[in-house]
Amino acid sequence: MNKGLCLDIERCTGCKMCELACSMKHHNEYNPKKSRIRVHTFYEQAYSVPVVCYQCDDAWCEKICPSGAIVLNVEKEKGVKMLQVLDDKCVGCKMCMLACPFGNISFYEDGKANKCDLCGGDPECVRFCARGALKFKDIEDGVAQKSKSTAAKILAATQK
Repeated sequence: MNKGLCLDIERCTGCKMCELACSMKHHNEYNPKKSRIRVHTFYEQAYSVPVVCYQCDDAWCEKICPSGAIVLNVEKEKGVKMLQVLDDKCVGCKMCMLACPFGNISFYEDGKANKCDLCGGDPECVRFCARGALKFKDIEDGVAQKSKSTAAKILAATQK
């Protein structure tokens, strides 16, 4: 079973510590613009939602990359599958950014693609999420929890 990032939207406060932890891990500086995770805040609804690469099974970014810079790396012992950008192969064409249906690929100042690689199986964003909104766990567990959470919201709405 593969592990992945799971979000408990009820716990996210929008503090953006995940962004800072990510930029420090990958670029050795606190710079949210260089983060591979983005927190979007919806003020009217009073929600913040961290968004990151979904590590798609059928990744369009990997398929469209003309230089083969986006590759699938499987760490069986860690139970993680991650799509990674090989900087030395990236030509900066931005085809991956256009292909990603979720908008989860950005680019560095040097023109290289920037996307989450799950920190090799130990995501820094999860380690620094003080409220526990981000978890790194078996994906099936995350799906089951999401389903249960949705069911609870429907139940609560019907009891009003």
